[in-house]
Amino acid sequence: MKVLVVFAHPEQRSLNGSLRDVAVRELEAQGHDVLVSDLYAQGWTSDVDRADFLSLPADARLAPAAASKQAFETGTLTPDVKGEIEKLLWADVLILQFPLWWFSMPAILKGWVDRVFAYGFAYGVGEHSEKRWGDRYGEGKLAGKRAMLIVTAGGWQEHYSARGINGPIDDLLFPIHHGILYYPGYAVLPPFVVYKADKLDEAGFEATADRLRERMRTLATASPIPYRRQNGGDYLIPSMQLRAGLEPPEARGFAIHLARAEASISVAASGTKARCD
Repeated sequence: MKVLVVFAHPEQRSLNGSLRDVAVRELEAQGHDVLVSDLYAQGWTSDVDRADFLSLPADARLAPAAASKQAFETGTLTPDVKGEIEKLLWADVLILQFPLWWFSMPAILKGWVDRVFAYGFAYGVGEHSEKRWGDRYGEGKLAGKRAMLIVTAGGWQEHYSARGINGPIDDLLFPIHHGILYYPGYAVLPPFVVYKADKLDEAGFEATADRLRERMRTLATASPIPYRRQNGGDYLIPSMQLRAGLEPPEARGFAIHLARAEASISVAASGTKARCD
């Protein structure tokens, strides 16, 4: 397989940097082709502004979605954005790796999504009618490919549990899993999450690395999170409401969008100790 790792951490000597190296070495040992987009090392520009739209007239009002569509259709996206889109089209698997900062991804990675997931490429595609509402949520340009997250968190695993003060990790990652990855068609694998990421000792790191190697060995075979497909009949169109009665009685919040009653997002926790984020 061809694997793209989009890496978002400013320190190469961090736990994230070490885990990235573990993942890449294991993937290459398995015979996969690997590319790494190291956003900080690349000096990635995270802001969307007029500089992104080379053909936009100087006196025109900037409407980002419309400008993105026009730039994509005319091939006038900036070279850095074009390069990342080419990598996404090349890759069979996308891995986003980042520390959980303020309950989300670092700004540089969100800026990568904002700029690279262009209108006409990652969204705004397909028929919009009374029968379909575009090719999204299980369909789209990236359908047939897989994606997953490698995430480090400073808090305890218990802090991110169903009753934990930080909220369930499944819910915190839902906007990324469902809204960024599943939306343009990726089959989204359960994440690999490292807790207590600033307190890892060497033994804890080795155990974590072993578990990450195993996850890399199962990229092609692991079962994706069973999200419901938008155009599969479970949602009313055009209101996009889940049909009444499809969710199990105990399901609440984001869990109603899982297709099987027994399904739950299985977080690949990596032990209780870490050495740095």
